[in-house]
Amino acid sequence: MAWAADTPTGIAALVDAGQFQAADADITQALNRPGLDAAARDALLFQRERMRRIRYDFSLDADALKARIRKQVPDLRDDEFRDWDEHGLLERMAIDGRVMYFKRDASNIFRLSAKAAARRAHPAPFDDDPMGVLNDYHREVRAAALQENRSSVLPHRVRITQTLTVDADAVPAGKTVRAWIPYPKPLPGQQDDIRYVSSDPSRHEIAPGAAPMRTVYFEKTAQAGKPTTFSVTYELTLSAQYHVIDPAKVVPATITPELSPYVAERPPHLVFTEQLRLFSRQVVGDEKNPYRIAQKLFAAVDEIPWAGAREYSTIPDLSDYTLHAGHGDCGQQTMLLIALLRLNGIPARWQSGAIFADGGYNDIHDWGQLYLAPYGWVPMDVTFGRLHPGARAKPGDGALEWFYLGGLDAWRVAFNSDYGQGFVPAKHAFRSDNVDSQRGEVEWSGGNLYYDQWHYGFSWTSAAQH
Repeated sequence: MAWAADTPTGIAALVDAGQFQAADADITQALNRPGLDAAARDALLFQRERMRRIRYDFSLDADALKARIRKQVPDLRDDEFRDWDEHGLLERMAIDGRVMYFKRDASNIFRLSAKAAARRAHPAPFDDDPMGVLNDYHREVRAAALQENRSSVLPHRVRITQTLTVDADAVPAGKTVRAWIPYPKPLPGQQDDIRYVSSDPSRHEIAPGAAPMRTVYFEKTAQAGKPTTFSVTYELTLSAQYHVIDPAKVVPATITPELSPYVAERPPHLVFTEQLRLFSRQVVGDEKNPYRIAQKLFAAVDEIPWAGAREYSTIPDLSDYTLHAGHGDCGQQTMLLIALLRLNGIPARWQSGAIFADGGYNDIHDWGQLYLAPYGWVPMDVTFGRLHPGARAKPGDGALEWFYLGGLDAWRVAFNSDYGQGFVPAKHAFRSDNVDSQRGEVEWSGGNLYYDQWHYGFSWTSAAQH
C-alpha cells in the first residue's frame, strides 16, 4: 500500500466516502508504524472516532426512517419517499455499501419539502425563535437607534443558569470528571457587566475575557449510580444593535494587519474552492459596492433552507458542505456566508452562543460580523435572514428587511468570537465539537464523553426578579 493512501488525509477521504472497513484497516496499519509521533497518532485515532460519530448520526435504514415519518404521515407511500430521496431531501450516506439515513431526516423533510409538510396529519408550527419574524421589537430597536443616534440600544439585564449533567456511571466511581460550560464574553455595546453569581461545584475557573471560546471549568468526582451535575449562574447586560447604513457611504475596507486574517482562507472550513468562486460570481455579478455585495450574498445564503445538522466534527468543510447540501443549520449557513464575504474582500468573522425568548424558548445559535468601512464591525445573522413584512405590516417595515445585516436583537448571549479554538484550561481528549462551543465539553482520564453520555440545560430570568 502506498504511503499516501494511509496518511490521515487519505484515510479521511475513505471515511468521507463511507468506506469505513478500509479506513479502519488503514488506521490499524498506520498506528503500528514505528516512530509515529503523538500528533499523527491523534489524527489517526480521531478518524476512527469520526466514523463512530457518523454512525451515531446516520443510524436509520430506510424502513426505520419510514416508520418515523409515518408518525406524521401515516399513509406515506413508497413512491413519495423514493421521490424525496432522489431529489436529495433525505440526507443519507452509504457506509460500507449499506445506505443509512440521518437521524433528523424525519423532521427535516417537513422543512425542506412543502409537499411533505402538506402531508402531515397534524400540522403544527415549528418551534422557531420568534425573533426570526418581523415584530414590534425590531421596530423598537430601529426607532431607538434613530432617536438616540447610537447603534447600541434597549439594554436589559438577565440572569442565566447553564447546567451540564453526565449520565450515571458514564464515568467510573472515584474518577475525576472535567467539565467546561460555555461562559459569556465581554463585548462592549453587545454584552456588558458580566457578573458570576454561583456555581456547583463552587470551585471553578473562568477563562479570560479575551479567550476566543470562553468557558468556566469544573472538576467533580463521579459517584456510583448517580449523575454528575455541573452548573453556573451569572448575570449580564445585553443590548440590541442597529447600524443605520448608507450604501453610498460604504467603501472598500483598507485591509490592515488587524483585518487581514478576516479576508483570508482558513482550512478546513473556509476554503475558496472553484465551486465557491463560481457561486460568488453568479450571485455578485459586476457589483462593486461592498454593502451591496454583502446584501446579495446574504440574500443568496438566506435562500438556503434551515435544517437540523449532523455534528460539525464529522464534516470536513462546513462552507463547502452547505453550498452543496441544499440546506444548512445556523453555523453552516454562517460559515458559508463568511467564506463568500472573505472571497469578495469583505472582512467577516464568527460569533456563537445561545438564543432565548419569553415563553420558555431557547436554543444554541451561530451568527457573525462583517466589516464595512466607514462603519466598522457590524453584526449579521443570515439564519434569521431578511425580515419580510407580513399581513400586519406597518409604515417603515421595508427598512427592516435588512435588520440582521447590520443589526442584532438582544435576546442572545455570545460565548465565542471565533471557531475551532482551544479552551482555558486546555482539554486533553478529543472535543465533542471541534468547531463550536455552545453545549459544553466533558472528559475524564478515559477520554472524551460524547453527547450520548450527557445533556445540557439553559434557563434565564430577568435580573430584576432577583
